[in-house]
Order: sequence, then C-alpha cells, then structure tokens
Amino acid sequence: MTSQSFAVKYVIKAKFEVDGIVEKPDVIGAVFGQTEGLFGTEFDLRELQKTGRIGRIEVEISSQRDNKTTGTIIIPTSLDKVSTAIIAASVESIDRVGPCSARVTLERIEDVRETKRKAIIERAKEILHKWSLETIPETEEIFREVSEILKMAKIREYGPEKLPAGPEVDSAKEIIIVEGRADVINLVKHGIYNVIALEGVRIPETVIKLTREKEATAFLDGDHGGDLILKELLQVANIKYVARAPRGKEVEDLTAKEIEEALRNKVPVEEISERKKRRKKILVPKNIVEAAESLKGTLEAILFDDKMEQIAKLPVSELADRLREFEGVNTVVFDGIITQRLVDIASEKNIKYLVAARISEVVKQPLSVNLLTFDDILE
Repeated sequence: MTSQSFAVKYVIKAKFEVDGIVEKPDVIGAVFGQTEGLFGTEFDLRELQKTGRIGRIEVEISSQRDNKTTGTIIIPTSLDKVSTAIIAASVESIDRVGPCSARVTLERIEDVRETKRKAIIERAKEILHKWSLETIPETEEIFREVSEILKMAKIREYGPEKLPAGPEVDSAKEIIIVEGRADVINLVKHGIYNVIALEGVRIPETVIKLTREKEATAFLDGDHGGDLILKELLQVANIKYVARAPRGKEVEDLTAKEIEEALRNKVPVEEISERKKRRKKILVPKNIVEAAESLKGTLEAILFDDKMEQIAKLPVSELADRLREFEGVNTVVFDGIITQRLVDIASEKNIKYLVAARISEVVKQPLSVNLLTFDDILE
C-alpha cells in the first residue's frame, strides 16, 4: 500500500544503529527480509500490508558519521495488542542491514487512540471554556459591571487628621462612624460610601464637627473596645443612632448580610440612655464599692474575708497563680477580666464573689460564685 487508508491503532517506534553507512531502502529491506518467515504468513509484513493491517513503514535516519548510521523505524498497525507486540519483537530481532551488523531497540508502542482521546479532551475543555465566557447570563454581566464600579470607589483621607473615609462623606446627609480603616474598607466594598473612621479611642475634632452637621450613626465592634469608644463618643459627639456588630465580632469581618442587619437594627441614643437609667445597681458592702473605685485603671486586685476585711493586695497578673495560696477569701475585687480559670479557682476555694471590670464572654455562669462587674455596683 502506498498510503495509509486504514484506521491506525498503534505505532511501533524502534531505534536502530548500524555499523556502516546505509540508506533508508537498506533498512526497510532488512525489516522485510529479516522478519519474513519467522511466524508464517500470518505475521509476514508484506502480507499484512496487502491486507491493510499495517501501514507504510517509515525510516528516519538521524545520523551518519564515524562509519555508523542511526535512526528510527516507524510501523503503524491496526492489529490487536498481542499481534502488534509480536511484530515489535520481530523488528527488534534484526541484526544486519545489508553486509553491516545492526542493533534494533524498541523505543515505544504508541496507542494512537489514547493520544487522540487526550487531544480531543483538551480541545473540548478549550471549547467549553470559550463557550462559558461567551454565554454569561445577563444578570451576571450586570453584577460584574457593578462590582467594577465598586472597585473604583477609593478610600480617601478626610480632614486635617487624614481619617480614612468613603467618597460620599461630604455629599451625604447621614454619616456612619466606624472604629478603623479596615471597617471603612469593608463597608465601601459593600456599597456604603458615607463612612468615616475614628482611628483611635480619642474622638477627632473632624468627627465631632461632622456629627453637628449630619445625622450620625455609630457602627462599632461587638466587644469591650466598642463599649469604650461608644462611651467616649456619647460624651463629645452628637450621635443619633448606635449600631453594633454581633457580640464578639468586628465590623471589618462582617458579611453584607450582617452589615445590613446591624444597620437595620440600629438603636436611637435616647433608648440607650433610658436603658442605663432603668438598670438597677446591685447593692454590695461599702468596702467593695470603695475597692472597685480605687482599683479602676490600676490592674490590681484586693482580696477580702467574710467580714469584708482586706487580706491582700496584688497585681492582676499574679491573681490566678496566687489565689490558691490564701485561705478564708470571700470576695475578690480586681481591675481585670473574669476568666473561666478564675471562676474554677474561686469555686474550688469557696469564694463567694468575683468583682471585676468585665466578664469574659466564654465564661460559664457558676452556681456557687457570684460574678459582678464594676458597672453593676458603681454609679
């Protein structure tokens, strides 16, 4: 056959090296001549070519130097795997080309269908990817355009303090006050542009002035830091509403849904003030009230016995480690946070009261120990 008009399944590729200078016809002649009759007519290459079960045998000469010829023999077949392997082994048995000794080594048998399948799969991936890009739903295109607009909204520096702010603080009738730059970035990312940050507990004059000119909402973290900033804001600025992140969360980490819910549930400042007025102070011995007043800002602790007489005074940093050393402790007042570890020690030592600046959110309410904060007992 002069052309490959059959379905190729496998391609045999074998390297050859001949001790002499030979040409392609010499190698092809050796392939036919030295394999002829090895396994009868069933595996005779000429017969297989006539019946279309092997294609044209190709010889590629890669080098002719130093009195040696090297190259590759290529035989396409439509035979099954076993027959193809026998043909490959027969070709490897060739030991002469013309008068020259030769060595033939099988390089590989290539599964044409597998190669074709891989090529088809890769092309299918390209087609699918292009198809997907060309057929994005209209709503998705709109969303992408809106997202691009949002990206264009840059964070700006506002006022002499260069506070991080959204692009609409000047033009909006209402503003949202947050704690830091990361909060501004998160709100702008979700399409809220009338936002400005305090960048610290001390309230900037720029923010104070803005709250006199515009309706202001304080949107603060749901932690003790947010409590402190709110207290400071309410003293110096004209805040109309207060919104808080969920307890224990920060505004910078909120999702669009959480931001929307927090702002929707904002509370008028008057309502917060009423709540504070309605909250009843817990009556405790005068010694505890005085201790709480004196300890604020000191990071120290005072231990009392059941007669409210002072047993010891020590740094809060040593409290958990040293509390077990003392006997007869009834009440501990300290400028710090009531933790689960302190609660466990107090239960173990039969201590009745822990009074501190605040209580950790992860503490489990004990049965035998009363937990109070300074806000519970001080005016």
